[in-house]
Amino acid sequence: MRKIETVVTVVDGKITIPVPPDLLPGEHNVLVVIDEAPAMNSRKALGDFPVIHAGSWPADLSLRREDIYGEWGR
Repeated sequence: MRKIETVVTVVDGKITIPVPPDLLPGEHNVLVVIDEAPAMNSRKALGDFPVIHAGSWPADLSLRREDIYGEWGR
């Protein structure tokens, strides 16, 4: 028995479920569980994540290797 968790799209009362390529062709017993809410409502949009405003980089910031590590250059 295998568990395949994926997102499907319902079109005209039908769904298509992508399966692994190594699944043998033929008839299989399948159990379909559908959440009440559509999948896009249960996922977070990018606008839902918190944003931390840290300001701009300092004007004199140098990210050169020599400036970060000094004489050792590591």
